[in-house]
Amino acid sequence: MAEEKQASFTAREALFYHETIRPGKIEIIASKPMATQRDLSLAYSPGVAAPVEAIAEDPANAARYTARSNLVAVISNGTAILGLGNLGALASKPVMEGKAVLFKRFADVDSIDIELDTEDPDKFIEAVALMEPSFGGINLEDIKAPECFIIEQALRERMNIPVMHDDQHGTAIIAAAGLINACYLTGRDFKDVRMVVNGAGASALACTALIKAIGVPHDHVIVCDRSGPIYRGRTDSMDQWKSAHAVDTDARSLEEALVGADIFLGLSAAGALKPEWVDGMAEQPIIFAMANPVPEIMPDEAKAVRPDAIIATGRSDFPNQVNNVLGFPFIFRGALDVQATAINEEMKIAAAHAIAELARERVPDEVAAAYGKNHAFGTDYIIPAPFDPRLMEVVSSAVAQAAMDTGVALAPIADMNAYRMSLKARLNPTTSALTNTYELARANPKRVVFAEAEEDVVLRAAIQFRDFGYGTPVLVGRTEKVREKLIELQVDDPDEWEIQNSADSEHVPQMVDYLYQRLQRRGRTERDVRRTVNQDRNVFAALLVALGHGDAMISGLTRTFSQTAREVNLVLDPKPGQVPFGIHMMIGKNHTTFLADTTINERPTAEQLAHIARETAAVARRMGHEPRVAFLSYSTFGNPPGQWLGNIREAVAILDSENPSFEYEGEMAPDAALNPKVMELYPFSRLSGPANVLIMPGLQSANLSAKLLRELAGDATIGPMLIGMEKPVQIAPMTAIAPDVLTLSVLAAAGVVG
Repeated sequence: MAEEKQASFTAREALFYHETIRPGKIEIIASKPMATQRDLSLAYSPGVAAPVEAIAEDPANAARYTARSNLVAVISNGTAILGLGNLGALASKPVMEGKAVLFKRFADVDSIDIELDTEDPDKFIEAVALMEPSFGGINLEDIKAPECFIIEQALRERMNIPVMHDDQHGTAIIAAAGLINACYLTGRDFKDVRMVVNGAGASALACTALIKAIGVPHDHVIVCDRSGPIYRGRTDSMDQWKSAHAVDTDARSLEEALVGADIFLGLSAAGALKPEWVDGMAEQPIIFAMANPVPEIMPDEAKAVRPDAIIATGRSDFPNQVNNVLGFPFIFRGALDVQATAINEEMKIAAAHAIAELARERVPDEVAAAYGKNHAFGTDYIIPAPFDPRLMEVVSSAVAQAAMDTGVALAPIADMNAYRMSLKARLNPTTSALTNTYELARANPKRVVFAEAEEDVVLRAAIQFRDFGYGTPVLVGRTEKVREKLIELQVDDPDEWEIQNSADSEHVPQMVDYLYQRLQRRGRTERDVRRTVNQDRNVFAALLVALGHGDAMISGLTRTFSQTAREVNLVLDPKPGQVPFGIHMMIGKNHTTFLADTTINERPTAEQLAHIARETAAVARRMGHEPRVAFLSYSTFGNPPGQWLGNIREAVAILDSENPSFEYEGEMAPDAALNPKVMELYPFSRLSGPANVLIMPGLQSANLSAKLLRELAGDATIGPMLIGMEKPVQIAPMTAIAPDVLTLSVLAAAGVVG
């Protein structure tokens, strides 16, 4: 099944996504220092001589001295690209790059895409087999049947590394996990069920083979293709792969085969399963209609005739999505970590059982929040959510254990508990939290006011906000100008977008009354207020939110943060009892650091520092991190002494009196907060590890630090994120690009920050 969610974005936005920042989706980054001549000498000549000789002496040393043991090749010839057909090797490159991105995102597996310009299986096999020294594993993708069977079998026989055609086995593993749980819920045993498979392509036959391996008897499975059931003695449209699944049956149509069947498993075509046929299946029928994008039967059609049915599809907008991303990243992760020589049947079965068992456990709060409801094991939740953070640990360790148990692991793991802990720590939890935030926004769409809609960057972000289903953008700008830009950006329905223009908005009289009531005792006349409403887009946008015509707003690209904040503050107040402040979130490969306050309070008091610490710790938790807060200073526990330490010490004392549920310490210099070796000099410190929340002593140091880190450190930066306003407001930096604006918009809409 397709790993990506079914989305309503346009071709224009997809092309822009692939083109912007830098073409494509992947790049190569050095994992070692490359700053000095010594670094380069170690990296290349003469430093490479030592590992070259070590590998020549013992090939196993390649795992110690090169990236091979964490490197997978995603290989295709483009003969079966998603649902698009045979468009050639070059056209498959965006898909293969995307698969490489998913490997990295979900399992920290490095991956490179390779597109081979041949439809000759022998040439394909020879080319891939010759690359064995380069890679720790081979993921075959988008290769048409029956060539994919020939290619995979030959490569598995020739190569001493894991080889898997994900279109076959990835789908099979996730489908098998779902069927295990569907049978569990309905009290069925695999050895007793009767199953009908519709479709005889690569995925369908792989699903059939794996489900038989798990326990469904061969004679209990009828496979159907376009010519009907595959029965013993049939000669029409047969091949060796179909023949392996032939059975004795009198059924000569899918309808006949389905009478009394417990399970329908479809990987065929839209509408292939008729509702009246479902009515003839066994009690509590299990229906896996996995054709994409339109399933063999829509869930509501099946439920109309059989309300007791358990239904899964390949789509994200229905329960029980059969999604390959639940499997392949973690299967390869486990296989690579034990240097497996193959991905065998036992490893696939172990993955299926691990995924099935995970769905039965209590769903983490962050997953429930992402989908806007409390998932619990049952007929609408037999397969885990794709973004469940436990998949990495559970599936990878199960696959690794199965590899060891079956003797295909060249580097067995001695301590599986330690291995499971290392899997938990391997990925930055921010990535999962951000994904969950996007899902939360999609589940609870809001109206977000884009205050600078005449700007291309803002308008592109607004288009993506709508196309991806996060909510409704309200565009502020000159009506004709905004509409012209929508047409330039090839929006299909520019007249249907909501554009708010102060020159003709029906809300202006109400806005003037509202704002005049706020400002009449601050030296503003009604004429002043009317002019401000008509001329200041930030004031106008903030008034839309204040009066309930929008749920949140985003601005900042045409004016500085401080100026934008002043204009918004004319309309909106801080939350009662709170102090507004800004957070920069710095995201590295394996770490995320939160800096505050980076935008508003020039010299915060002790009470303000304590408040900023509490609120930033709360944001860190919502982003998947256990906060460790450090109050930064030039002084570490009084050395050197100085006159600006009092408010920091008082802030710590305030938290001492409150006994908050997070670690905190201060005053301390950055190295004492972040460097484990320096931290050892202060054994009395209350921090159990390097700080991930840095509370800055003043605006000058905070703002400078955030901007320096953004420019020099290479970490991805989100922010500044504005916290503490009565309504969600975000002010993007003037240098923001469309993805930055979109992220802040989604964070505001989802209520994660603000």
